[in-house]
Amino acid sequence: MNILKIDNLCVKVEDKIILKDFNLEIKSGEIHVIMGPNGTGKSTLTKVIMGDSSYKIVKGKISYNGKVINDMPVNERAKEGIFLGMQMPLAIEGVTNADFLRSALRAKEGDNFKLLSFIREVDFLTKKLHMDPDMIHRGINDGFSGGERKKNEILQMNILKPDVVLLDEIDSGLDVDSLKIVGQAVMDYYKERKPAILLVTHYQRLLDYIKPDFVHVMNNGKIVLSGDSSLALTIETEGYDKLVGKCDE
Repeated sequence: MNILKIDNLCVKVEDKIILKDFNLEIKSGEIHVIMGPNGTGKSTLTKVIMGDSSYKIVKGKISYNGKVINDMPVNERAKEGIFLGMQMPLAIEGVTNADFLRSALRAKEGDNFKLLSFIREVDFLTKKLHMDPDMIHRGINDGFSGGERKKNEILQMNILKPDVVLLDEIDSGLDVDSLKIVGQAVMDYYKERKPAILLVTHYQRLLDYIKPDFVHVMNNGKIVLSGDSSLALTIETEGYDKLVGKCDE
């Protein structure tokens, strides 16, 4: 069983503290959802776990299977099986999706990499995600719509097969049909691989497809309330202000 554990984590960007004594543990086969008002540190959390150097850990630790990874480079975290589906994936001209995925998978699998299997899986997944097959031969996210970029993140996840999946507002920019496609693709991957999943979202609608075990509300850089999937419905009806106010009482 893989375990991602965060202990008393304090993180700052420039001179501003974003995460404050943050604690969370996610095991294989668990789906955790982080919700909360804007500016509470939700996206920061995913970036720090992935190793974004823009954020400085002031104190605390992030450990994966008992090994502290605070100073581990991003590429090494990826090799360890940690994946981040970004809120705003960047476009990279001159590097095709196919070249990127092939290089990334070869770096992870080494001598076990099989080109024919890779080609077949990419073909299968682009059809499953309702992606234009030409996209695999275009620059990464080059000219892609917001929804196409999010589908591309899910394609990368399925190809790289991580054990820890971080999805930062993967539902933003998706229309109703694409939301269903992406949500079902994530759940299919979960059923097949049983990874640990940390999902950041603002909306209950994504949770119609991705069924969480735990829902956490963040405020002021830490988790202030946790519950099961019904908590997301409460947020939908009552809003954050009312819930956060209850926590402060």
